[in-house]
Amino acid sequence: MVRLALATALAAVCLHFSAEAVRAQSAPVRTFGGEQVRVTRVAAGLDHPWSIAFLPEGRLLVTEREGHLRVISRNGSVSPPIEGLPAVRAVGQGGLLDVALDPDFPRNRRVYVSYAEPRADGAGTAVARGRLSQDATRLDDVEVIFRQRPSGSGGNHFGSRLVFGRDGTLFVTLGDRFSMRDMAQDLSTTIGKVVRINPDGSVPADNPFRGRADALPEIWSYGHRNVQAAALDPRTGRLWAVEHGARGGDEANIPAAGKNYGWPVISYGRDYSGAKIGEGTAKPGLEQPVFYWDPSIAPSGAAFYDAALMPRWKGSLFVGALAGMSLVRLTLDGDSVTGEERLSLGKRVRDVRQGPDGALWLAIDDADGEILRIAPAR
Repeated sequence: MVRLALATALAAVCLHFSAEAVRAQSAPVRTFGGEQVRVTRVAAGLDHPWSIAFLPEGRLLVTEREGHLRVISRNGSVSPPIEGLPAVRAVGQGGLLDVALDPDFPRNRRVYVSYAEPRADGAGTAVARGRLSQDATRLDDVEVIFRQRPSGSGGNHFGSRLVFGRDGTLFVTLGDRFSMRDMAQDLSTTIGKVVRINPDGSVPADNPFRGRADALPEIWSYGHRNVQAAALDPRTGRLWAVEHGARGGDEANIPAAGKNYGWPVISYGRDYSGAKIGEGTAKPGLEQPVFYWDPSIAPSGAAFYDAALMPRWKGSLFVGALAGMSLVRLTLDGDSVTGEERLSLGKRVRDVRQGPDGALWLAIDDADGEILRIAPAR
């Protein structure tokens, strides 16, 4: 009932974004996935925006990689940074990453963020939560609920997306830190893993490795490279994760409890030097991707579309492309990908979200970053 109330509140207020919020700059009509759409800019002047979350009162929370969390109002204005966030290590691909609202946000006002945490021995992905003040100017009672271990000295492959499951547990996607890729196969670390925790950071009783002496109990699946896109399938309630390959080999997977997705033992990509990675593209006991890209699109951000606003998109999975500078639509038949289509934007798409208004909202990764909205041209 709480989730239904949140969804109803979001749908009611976000319709008010309308022309004032989008500021309908003259935008050409584009055809994408059988729909006639316009791509309009909602906000600009953001410093490498990484993630979007929709507040019930009709505003947006947006993370900036340098460590700021901001509120975007209905007229597109950008707030000063919200106070109270933990320190981040904003170097390379690290910084403030994903943001997600608690499923019971209208009651508890909890906000979750993932970020590159500075540590004495380097940095690692962490997840913190806090309570957003009523005026949305600060986070209170901030606590770290998860830390990736071990730390690493580099600035690459932190992940990281946050996705709540239907049962209220929280999935956290974690990169292999680039120079530590062999640890993706090591169950005594959380390098190159998807983990599943409770909202307070404790471990669910039904996690696949709980009770094993040779594995960390928070691990859900392993053998991942750098998952920067994840979304819950509204049909099945299962998690989909999209991860970066090296030169080619970006993968879409459906991480299942206890399964090994192969990295770096198998891959459809090659190393940046051109060298072969691992033992080939398949090996008994290792899972195959649902879909892969070669050459790479550098995927980041994903959303299933299940709104009525653009009915031809229903059931599709949308993925942002950094290197591809486009929005990618995957058409599905059950768990199989039956087609791919790209909307070229000439911009690095870092995040993709379906808004409560039925539009698609994108975060554009740039020093002068933007929030874009894709909606029917009518």
